[in-house]
Amino acid sequence: MKRRGLSTLLSGLLASFSLAAAAAPATETILAPGYGRLAFDAPAPGSYRLPVIETAADGTVLDSSGTRLQLFDLYNDKIVLLSFIYSTCTDVNGCPLATAVFHRLKNRLRRQPEIARQLRLLTLSFNPEHDTPQVMAEYGRGLQSPDLDWRFLTTASQADLDRILKEYHQPVSKQYDDRGNFTGTFSHVLRVYLIDKKHRIRNIYSVSFLHPDTLINDVKTLLLEESPPKLQAADAAAAPAPQPETAQPMLGLPPMSTPPDNPLTPAKIQLGKKLFFDRRLSLNDTMSCAMCHIPKQGFSNNEMATSVGIEGRTGRRNAPTLLNAGYLQRFFHDGREFTLEQQVWGPLLAKNEMGNPSIGFVVDKIRALPDYRGRFEQVFGKPVDMVSIGMAIASYERTLNSGDSSFDRWFYGKQEDAMTSAAKQGFQLFTGKAGCSACHRIGKNFALFTDQQLHNTGIGYLQSMSSRPLTHQITIAPGVRVAVSSEQITSISSPRANDLGLYEITLDPDDRWKYKTPTLRNIAATAPYMHNGQMTTLEQVVRYYNRGGAANPGLSPLLKPLDLKDREIDQLVALLRSLTGGNLSELAESRLTPEEK
Repeated sequence: MKRRGLSTLLSGLLASFSLAAAAAPATETILAPGYGRLAFDAPAPGSYRLPVIETAADGTVLDSSGTRLQLFDLYNDKIVLLSFIYSTCTDVNGCPLATAVFHRLKNRLRRQPEIARQLRLLTLSFNPEHDTPQVMAEYGRGLQSPDLDWRFLTTASQADLDRILKEYHQPVSKQYDDRGNFTGTFSHVLRVYLIDKKHRIRNIYSVSFLHPDTLINDVKTLLLEESPPKLQAADAAAAPAPQPETAQPMLGLPPMSTPPDNPLTPAKIQLGKKLFFDRRLSLNDTMSCAMCHIPKQGFSNNEMATSVGIEGRTGRRNAPTLLNAGYLQRFFHDGREFTLEQQVWGPLLAKNEMGNPSIGFVVDKIRALPDYRGRFEQVFGKPVDMVSIGMAIASYERTLNSGDSSFDRWFYGKQEDAMTSAAKQGFQLFTGKAGCSACHRIGKNFALFTDQQLHNTGIGYLQSMSSRPLTHQITIAPGVRVAVSSEQITSISSPRANDLGLYEITLDPDDRWKYKTPTLRNIAATAPYMHNGQMTTLEQVVRYYNRGGAANPGLSPLLKPLDLKDREIDQLVALLRSLTGGNLSELAESRLTPEEK
């Protein structure tokens, strides 16, 4: 039986949906409100009352370990949100919506433990034939965390399930093809039930109203019925200032430190997001920041070793990920900038990226665009200028944070089953024999997996000093490659640009071929690797360092041959794959909504 975890299932479904939406007219696909921002301001908790709809029903279920339970056992001590799903559902506005909204709710409650401790999420399958306890355990892997009690349930028989579905007025029917064969899909109406500690249903959410904002405010409203002063104090301590949920610290990440003159605000972030996705910020209106830092490709570019800018102009270096960029101290592979606000202007003015001739050109262009009229005045209290453009885009980039990986849940969350045994062995190598943690630091309370420094690992030396091959294998069609002589390629292309790394900034010979230590977070989603994108797999990277890098006079003394066996290389790769953030699929859906354009 094939198992599917949330990280595989939801990211695949949402990616497929987005591709379909991009290819079809906008009227053909409408994304449920729960995936985006709430279109209205949710009423404040306690400013309304939730009526009792009816008494919730009991039923016999199995948890993901196969233990038999009664639903009432799970209702006794906490407020409950109950959703019915099946693990192989491909309707993006169906079962994946319920799971995605619960996931966002979990992230929201990390900073509000007083509320999280009083809430339980139940995800119950209505396909017990396929969704065994083992399948539900795999479906929930990557979602569960110590911060919130989230159970994944099924039933021992169809009869047990039918009794529950009947009591909750949840119609479900199998779909059959023309020959009468079950297609593996179900027809059902998505409903999520809010149940109080007295086993009473207090709200039922449909697709149109299922949203983390409404869920959390309804939960708080129920809690206010029990102990108003305690909850209000918890709210005040948890949220000292309004911040977007993506800017909140996640498990494994430190609190975000923003410049005193550029605090995060929702309006500033929204303006920065609009600029980030706007192709008109390039000279010929063809390139946006998001075209090199693609959300679905880890805010990097998985398809090109080095970036390509306007008019097909090629760059020297790989597009680094923007995930967790707000925590970095230096920017660009050569470390030439020290703040995100300053970094923004590099690609805007680079001739082989967005191609603008000057800062004033960009400022005047934005001033002339009618959809920006008044926006900067509203956010910054002044017309658009160089400083405010950098502040806005940097503010959006500081929300692109991704932690809560399998590693984080194991190492920081003390969840023993969150990471595979191979990855655990890889961690021992990473911090021991392989010595990776000397540059890719792991702290007691958080890990950015970088020392924020620059090192010569030999990659730049090899690129600069090695001779070109006599021929190159060129792909002319899928699966079709031909050999083309270097002489022919040289005759129709520009000379290969040299790249000396930090030396180009400092002119210190000791800095030749030094490049910034990248963060390893989300590394499995941000191929290709190295500053020039020359390696396409994590195994290639580990094998390169296993050889001790490439010998040259400036090689970092931290590099040496490691004598790792093939099994140990696989274990290190397993650890690297465990660093994928728990919210990566959500961040991959980043795009401008019609309201944000």
